[in-house]
Amino acid sequence: MTKLVFMLEEPSMRQALLGLLPRLLPDEVLFQIIPHEGKSDLERSLPTKLKAWREPGVRFVVIRDNDGGDCVALKHRLAAICAESGRPDSLVRIACQELEAWFLGDLAAVARAMDQPALARKQNTKKYRDPDRLGNAPQEMDRLWPGYRKTDGARRIGRELS
Repeated sequence: MTKLVFMLEEPSMRQALLGLLPRLLPDEVLFQIIPHEGKSDLERSLPTKLKAWREPGVRFVVIRDNDGGDCVALKHRLAAICAESGRPDSLVRIACQELEAWFLGDLAAVARAMDQPALARKQNTKKYRDPDRLGNAPQEMDRLWPGYRKTDGARRIGRELS
């Protein structure tokens, strides 16, 4: 039996993955999700957690937002932390600019989560074809979904992502 441990930057990503991973992973793959309280917390605690983990056969996946930085340099830095912590086989992924940009890339899922079917038609407009180009994806989510809250929105949208 394979086990994946996801090390995340924030609790809202946990909610999105709880809705998405059971639909993506085969039944024989177990997973555990460990959210952190921001990128500093993730990077500070990652070496300790990776070194201390004693369960055999576990594979680690580290996911962090890019937040407008140099995604290549960020990925190399996180991969180096993993390697220095004895886990060079960890998978490091940089999630778009931020979680909301990922959601805006699947407006059909957002539309289903909000029960607003007409919203899905906006996916083909110039503004939403490349959500990483949006200046402030959380603000855009709030414009589309007044009162949008990261954790609740991630929980609801995660169940709908394709």
